[in-house]
Amino acid sequence: MSEKTTFAPEVPGAAPGRGTAGEPGRDPLRRRAGRLAVLAVLLAAITVLDLLVGPAFLNVFDVLGALVAPASADPMVAAVVHAIRLPMTLMAVIVGASLGIAGVEMQTILGNPLASPYTLGFSAAAGFGAAVAILFGLALPLVPALTIPLAAFATAGLASAIVYALAHWRGVTAEVMVLAGIATLFLFQSAQSLVQYMAAPEVLQEIVFWLFGSMLKASWFSVAVSGVILAAGTLALMPDLWRLTALRMGDARAASLGVNVPALRRRVFVIVAVLTAGAVCFVGTIGFVGLVAPHLARMLVGEDQRLLMPASGVCGALVMVGASIASKLISPGAVVPVGIVTALVGVPFLFALIVTGRRRYW
Repeated sequence: MSEKTTFAPEVPGAAPGRGTAGEPGRDPLRRRAGRLAVLAVLLAAITVLDLLVGPAFLNVFDVLGALVAPASADPMVAAVVHAIRLPMTLMAVIVGASLGIAGVEMQTILGNPLASPYTLGFSAAAGFGAAVAILFGLALPLVPALTIPLAAFATAGLASAIVYALAHWRGVTAEVMVLAGIATLFLFQSAQSLVQYMAAPEVLQEIVFWLFGSMLKASWFSVAVSGVILAAGTLALMPDLWRLTALRMGDARAASLGVNVPALRRRVFVIVAVLTAGAVCFVGTIGFVGLVAPHLARMLVGEDQRLLMPASGVCGALVMVGASIASKLISPGAVVPVGIVTALVGVPFLFALIVTGRRRYW
């Protein structure tokens, strides 16, 4: 089958009424694309709302004025908006989109509704790297501020290498990769606990705060780096969208359409690992976004990766920005770590999926 052939199969697990465009009785592609557009508009609105909310209790009109015309705004308000709030909000969008895309592709290549960067150990590995850097007071010679992010990025890459090596050794199948990921998760969680046990009380407090996950660590530099990684990862996935859609029908049927399934899994796995590392290395461990966002997107647009991948990214950004707003409102005058809020949001959502029996979306 030519790679240029339009491919839009009905995939097991797709929501009823969300088939391919042009099929009788199926939801047209443009209608699902319209839902994606609505999600994008909603994300833009909630992003502005996040900028208006914060522990500084600034006037809404002052904040809007600082955004539109920073030169004529109050210097203090402009500094708070452009140096603190804007990087935090943009980082929430980037991290949420990265984890949403990483989660949906992880679920696709593994065929597992519980697969995500968090459940397969990448986030735990990043936390271990950051904890080690904090414990031993490591600092790079020229750019000490990058020590913890680079340590987190490196150990997340190490975790992906371990999972890949085990899967390659036993054969690159979905089952082997899931088992290897779960083993890696427990390995690095145990290593995290050991580092925390060894740390002095003041160091332990810093480690725990990093592991909670917080947008307070965001800066324009981290926004630029994570944004570039997100853009590069998304572009790298685009040529494989039809292959990933085909993979949802099973390995055998995807192979019959000319898809090299093991090579596709390896390639997408590496991209997912880089996206995850780029998302969490600056802000800390963020759970449940990569698990929840793909299910939300799948309910709205079905299994066609042309819409599912961007929809999952937008849903991930919506969850993160919504959690960012909630983290500022829970305790007035302070900011609760956003990693706590995402877990509080994610757990009820998963319970709702189980109770309502919507397994067709899996």
